[in-house]
Amino acid sequence: MKLRTAALALLAAQAAAFSASAQKNLPVQLKRDDKARRVDVIIDGKPFTSYIYPGEAVLKKAVLYPLRTAKGTLVTRGWPMDPRPGERVDHPHHVGMWLNYEDVNGYDYWNNSTAIVESLRQHKFGTIRHTGIKSVGAKNNKGELVVTADWVADDGKGPLTLKEETKYVFWGQGNQRFVDRITTLTAVIDTKFKDVKDGMFAIRVARELEHPSNKADVFTDANGIETKVPKLDNTGITGNYRSSEGVQGEGVWGKRAKWMNLRGKIGSEDVSIAILDHPANVGYKTYWHARGYGLFALNPLGQKAMSNGKEELNYELPAGKSVTFRYRTIITSGTASDESLNAQAEAFSKEIQ
Repeated sequence: MKLRTAALALLAAQAAAFSASAQKNLPVQLKRDDKARRVDVIIDGKPFTSYIYPGEAVLKKAVLYPLRTAKGTLVTRGWPMDPRPGERVDHPHHVGMWLNYEDVNGYDYWNNSTAIVESLRQHKFGTIRHTGIKSVGAKNNKGELVVTADWVADDGKGPLTLKEETKYVFWGQGNQRFVDRITTLTAVIDTKFKDVKDGMFAIRVARELEHPSNKADVFTDANGIETKVPKLDNTGITGNYRSSEGVQGEGVWGKRAKWMNLRGKIGSEDVSIAILDHPANVGYKTYWHARGYGLFALNPLGQKAMSNGKEELNYELPAGKSVTFRYRTIITSGTASDESLNAQAEAFSKEIQ
């Protein structure tokens, strides 16, 4: 019986892998607009996402914002860029999809924003400054965007700590949309990533994909006005995490896994957002900093914080040395099975070195 079950599981994984590879990539366009400080990503003639770098007076880092399903449904929170009714108004630094970290040589790049809350004002902040677009193009119906940035301490005043080069790859197949982010950080000076909780690769998801909660909070109305709500209305709030290790719900926080899948419904549309770690990354299998209130993140460097002190990393990058982080995000209009995500993770591990 055990052999038969294992054989069936193997066949299912092989079928999922074949199905994924058999689908053709849809047409992709990347539209660069230097004046608007953005690059729009169009898949199959429809907007998918945009790389935006509006400047430090708006955002302290460049991000992908917003993100959509194949049907055009928004899966990222609108606030603070474009508030929608019923959204939480916490954590103004959570915008779209991004990569940064809370403690780099003592400077906080994660929490920096134009609206620092009182409890964080004692922090020393760092800014990730977009410095250029190296290339924009499409090949084999995959869009590629290569950008550069500087990680600058003291809220952008200096010193320059890290040079960043990030390659984004965008494509679509059927009801799925894909983003690879491959980021190489090169130390300008000796750099230490202190083992802390907040980091590193993240998406802030739409309200509908949060986990139901009874905790009081502050939300926006249709005019973007903030309102304190003592008891949450969980109507239409359907999110549920599931990890590659079979852990579900908010119990995934502080657990290791090679991928995480956030499933839910937005209106009548089933939606899945999966993030895949890569075996070549530091800290693989990564710890997950995935919260029920809408922060969907992983943190390979915060091992002490995530393991309750059982492990500790404090990753160091000497001047002149580099480290690369590789992550794949799959947004499905529908459901993504464990078998299909295992197949995708296997493919990702082989495609990207």
